[in-house]
Amino acid sequence: MKVGYVVLYVDNAEECQRFWTERVGMIEKSRQPAGEVSVIKVGFADQDFDFELVPLALMQNNPDGLDLATPSIAFRVSDLAQARADLVARGVQATEVGEHSGTASFAFPDNEGRWFAVIRG
Repeated sequence: MKVGYVVLYVDNAEECQRFWTERVGMIEKSRQPAGEVSVIKVGFADQDFDFELVPLALMQNNPDGLDLATPSIAFRVSDLAQARADLVARGVQATEVGEHSGTASFAFPDNEGRWFAVIRG
């Protein structure tokens, strides 16, 4: 498992994108339109790690009850089923592997109830 990206829940993804690119020196790596807003990934050009800037407007229903003040971390693995099986064997509660926003993934909580995503990649 390696850290893939960290989700930052933001008021304005466009303003955050400008901060990270213009002031910190990151680049925009991807942009996914979501209605009137976009989910934007930024990161350093020479690194696989990204910040995913998710507008709070998209999280109004928040069905998983995420603490939107806390960033969410997504881990990348080559084999989702095996990674899930390994975690479950170590006593970690994990959701089933499924499609979430077009990405095969599963999630698990830590001992304090923060949720983490595991994606193929």
